[in-house]
Amino acid sequence: MSKTTSAQFENVTAIAKANVYFDGKVVSHTIIFKDGSKKTLGLIYGGSFHFGTQAAERMEIVAGTCHVKLDGTAETLAYEAGTHFDVPGNSGFQITVPGGICEYICSFLP
Repeated sequence: MSKTTSAQFENVTAIAKANVYFDGKVVSHTIIFKDGSKKTLGLIYGGSFHFGTQAAERMEIVAGTCHVKLDGTAETLAYEAGTHFDVPGNSGFQITVPGGICEYICSFLP
């Protein structure tokens, strides 16, 4: 489990249209940096959800807690605010938020 520190982003373009998944239980917004790279900032409400990935991703947990099982692994790990996990490209993960809201930043890795 790795610690992270991202909390604020300067000089970005924010996309107002939300990305809404699982009947509104997962919602994110995209931000675009001057170099063209993108991140999504989102909320996951209580529940269990599976996401597939095309590109590799880093999920930074900003607030709340979640439990994550990467596709192809047997272990479920807990993450809390200030930590992150990486997901390989062309893969996926099961994320469970036991209660409350988990806030995250998703970065697309090279």
